[in-house]
Order: sequence, then C-alpha cells, then structure tokens
Amino acid sequence: MQSPPIVLNFSAFPHPRAAALATTSSNVATSHSPSIKFHYTNASPSSTLLLASSSRRCFTCRFGNDSNDDDDYCNDDETETDDYSVDLVGEDGVLISVEKLDKSSRRIRSKIGMEASLDAVWSVLTDYEKLSEFIPGLVVSELVEKEGNRVRLFQMGQQNLALGLKFNAKAVLDCFEKELEILPHGRRREIDFKMVEGDFQLFEGKWSIEQLDKGEALDLRFKDFPTTLAYTVDVKPKMWLPVRLVEGRLCNEIKTNLLSIRDAAQKVIDCVIHDL
Repeated sequence: MQSPPIVLNFSAFPHPRAAALATTSSNVATSHSPSIKFHYTNASPSSTLLLASSSRRCFTCRFGNDSNDDDDYCNDDETETDDYSVDLVGEDGVLISVEKLDKSSRRIRSKIGMEASLDAVWSVLTDYEKLSEFIPGLVVSELVEKEGNRVRLFQMGQQNLALGLKFNAKAVLDCFEKELEILPHGRRREIDFKMVEGDFQLFEGKWSIEQLDKGEALDLRFKDFPTTLAYTVDVKPKMWLPVRLVEGRLCNEIKTNLLSIRDAAQKVIDCVIHDL
C-alpha cells in the first residue's frame, strides 16, 4: 500500500486575507523523525567548494529507516566552532555564496548575469502577482497592500523532495522599492525585503539590479553581461529545523529563481524586438 506524501510544513500562521490558503498535513516530518537522516561527510581537498575553515565538510540529507544514529550529527563543539563560507559559480553562470553568521543563521549571496536591461528585469521583479507563474517553487505570490514604496506580499513556496516529501514555507514580506541610483559607469536599483510573519525566525535581504557600461564590470566573472541581478538573504529557521537543511534547500531555490527571472526578462526584450 502506497504511503501518503510527507509534507515538511513549517509552523502554520493565518493567511492575512485568506486563511484557506494555509496548508496542513497529517504527516509532518521533523528532524527527529526516524525516516530522515542528516549526515556530515568530509569533502575531498579537490572539492570545488571554497571553504574558509581548515576542515572541509559537506552536508547531505538521507532518507531511510537506518537505525544507526551514531553518525547522524556532528558533535556540538564542532557545530559551534566550525565557521565556513562557500563560493561557487556553476556551469549555468549562477554565483552562490554561503556565509555562516552564527550556529543557526546563514547569509546567502547570489548573482547572475543577463542580457536584459535593468528596466526589463525591474518590470519582471515588481510584477509580484505574476512571479508564481514562472518561478517553479513559488506556489502563491499575492499582493496584500501597497503604500508608497512599500509593498506587502504573501508568498508560499513548495519543493518536492525524495520519496514523495514536500517542503513548504510561507511568509508575509514587506518589500521596499528603492529609487534608481545613477553610478559613475551605470545604474542600479534595489528592493529591500523583510519577513514580518512567517516560518523563519529571520528572513531579510535585498534584490539588486546593476546595469553597467561596457567594460566597467567590477566582477570579471560577469564582464560579458551588461546587467547583473544579485540576491542576498539572511536566514534563521525556527529552532526545531536544522539550519543546514534549510541552507541547502534555499540555495537550490535561489538558483532556480535567478534563472527563471533571467529567462522572463529576456522574453520581455524579445517581445519588444518582435513588436518593432
């Protein structure tokens, strides 16, 4: 008999306008579930991860019914003192950087280059209620209210994991749209965001779009692109959820989001060219 999917559903809170959007599940897996194993393994010295600490470790999440718990977690001292940073550019051109702020907090920085203009990327980012139409893991993106440069959003994300598990997270975000900045060799515009209610203790950061003149890129990894989109977030999960699990899921989600926004912005440019 096939078992129902398990939903990793963070502590639920009422939807600000429609409580019916809140999801519930009778099968909620936590870090204490016997069917979920969390393992730390040593990475080889040739690993592409650039780690600031002397010890190089990878984090993996294994699913199964193995009753051996000896290697499920590193010891408390190692968790407390092992600081690290990850700086990785993938083949798809997405830069992901992870910094440990403290035992349970992370700062994730990411960046992608694109051919679309700053204005095209801005129009995609600020069309908030359409974000869920092209970002795979975003189930709901609802504009709750807008006042001046402040926008309040309700967003719900979901990811499919192995063995039919689903990873859900919900948040009410306040976004602050900044004015266009004129730089010596280009332009920049940013959106600051901060969670005011949701499934994390801390979730705040910013989107930053830069369009520089040709040959003026400060980061040579993106010198071939006129525009870059950067996303930075500080995150601290609720106490019961392992931060390294959240870190891994967020890195995957951020990468997908950046690629999706790049593609959507390029479609805006293509449509403009087609209409000329």
